[in-house]
Amino acid sequence: MEHIEHKVDFAFLDSGTGGIPYMMSLKKKCPESSCVYLGDTAHFPYGEKSVDEVASSAYEAVSLIVRKWNPRALVVACNTISVTALDFLRESFPSLPIVGTVPAIKLAAEVSANKKIGLLATNATVANPYCKKLIHNFASGCEIFSRGDPDLVSFIERDFFISSQEQKIAAVKPSVEYFKSCGCDTVILGCTHFTHIAGLYSKVCGEGINVVDSREGVANQALRKLGEGEHIRLPLERDMSFFVTAATESQTTEYRILCSNLNIPWGGIVD
Repeated sequence: MEHIEHKVDFAFLDSGTGGIPYMMSLKKKCPESSCVYLGDTAHFPYGEKSVDEVASSAYEAVSLIVRKWNPRALVVACNTISVTALDFLRESFPSLPIVGTVPAIKLAAEVSANKKIGLLATNATVANPYCKKLIHNFASGCEIFSRGDPDLVSFIERDFFISSQEQKIAAVKPSVEYFKSCGCDTVILGCTHFTHIAGLYSKVCGEGINVVDSREGVANQALRKLGEGEHIRLPLERDMSFFVTAATESQTTEYRILCSNLNIPWGGIVD
């Protein structure tokens, strides 16, 4: 295969907007790094797909990323893809360092006092054997109360950024009330979409409940994967660009609002 010069340091992949906070976390740690982000909105939501569908959709998206930006490293900022198809992607793209994102089960087990932990994720993540293995390895002494919440994922992707504070609180309350009824003192945000609402979720939970996610660990691992060396520079108006694989006119308007609110460039639709 013909060598193509690397165009960015990091590319981030999710089914939609969920992994943007992960990109922002890495950028905060390493401001000199160059980043782009692809939301594979043509295949949203990954969390309701079969294993084969997740693998094929992710392969198509990573192929697009390599062709467009040929990053030095890829961050799969999606728990569903990571627990379902990370090994497959690494085998398919052996020369590309790939960092996955998995629910912060180990961290939750460390911070929980009563060892009752809530896992808020997609249905695919909750049901995946890899997730169950993480629980066995790192939280065997804990009770895990899992909740797949595709409605909340869809709300965050489609409506969150144009919703009122009251609508946002109403969207998160059902899961908060569920975990409170289970006596959880810690809740894992096990879908990257939920990191958009981390602050709000913690506020609705109130005192006495820890809300954790994997942003810190993923950023650290990605920077380790990249290693030492000169970073690739991008013009300010292109660095941190958010691209999607599909969008209606109304969705494009919403994505533009999102980018404006987060102060990142809107890259548009790529195929």
